[in-house]
Amino acid sequence: MAIYTYRDMRYVLRNLGFELIRSRKHETWERILGNGTVLQVRIGHKGKRDIPPGTFYEMLRQAGIDENVFRKVLRK
Repeated sequence: MAIYTYRDMRYVLRNLGFELIRSRKHETWERILGNGTVLQVRIGHKGKRDIPPGTFYEMLRQAGIDENVFRKVLRK
């Protein structure tokens, strides 16, 4: 697995149509799908720090994407 940062995660979420709805202790990013499903991803305020692998995969699960989609959006 490659190492990704919190900044990378924000970039990908923004490009997938997520919006920042809350920024207190953590940021909450939200996207509402066409069928009404609400996806929410919580991210710490850590900027350039690396995301631990377990946390990274939990964020991907919350966003409803896999690592391949993440990489593809990040390369754009």
